Amino acid sequence: MSQQASPRGTFLKIAEVVKAQIESDPAMTELPSAADLMRDHGVSRGVALRVFGALQRDGVAEPVPGGRWRVVREGQREDRRPLAERIADIIADDRLDVGAEFPSASALSVKFGVSRPTVSKALDKLEAAGWLSEGSQGKVRTVRAVPSREERLQR
Repeated sequence: MSQQASPRGTFLKIAEVVKAQIESDPAMTELPSAADLMRDHGVSRGVALRVFGALQRDGVAEPVPGGRWRVVREGQREDRRPLAERIADIIADDRLDVGAEFPSASALSVKFGVSRPTVSKALDKLEAAGWLSEGSQGKVRTVRAVPSREERLQR
C-alpha cells in the first residue's frame, strides 16, 4: 500500500464499485467484508466503514447484528417503523370496524416474524391508546376505536 494521500471521496468511489457488483450479480446477498474492501482497494478500515455507511444511506445495504452487511434489493426493503404502528395499520388495511375481532398475538408474531412477547408489548401500547380491548388468555381482543391516519403516524 502506498503512503500517498487518497483523494477526497474515495469511499464514494468504492461504494459505486460495490453497487455495480450488486447490480451485476443478482445472487449477491452479502457485501464484501471490511477486510476485503481494505485489501482490494488499498484503503484503511475507516474508509471501508464509510463505504458501508454510504451504501446504507443509499438503501442498498443494511447491517446484520453479528454478521456481514446484507444486500437490500428493490422490493426487499423492510418496514422499519415500530411494531405497534405496523400492527395498528392492520385495523385500516383489513378495514376492521369497532367491535371486530383482532388477530391473536400468535398470529401476529408469525405475520411479523417476531416473538410473542414482542407482539404483546406492542399490543399493550395499542390498548393504552384505546384502540384495542384488553386481551387475555382465552379472551379475543377486539377493536375499540379506528385510528385516523394522522393518529397512526403520531405513534
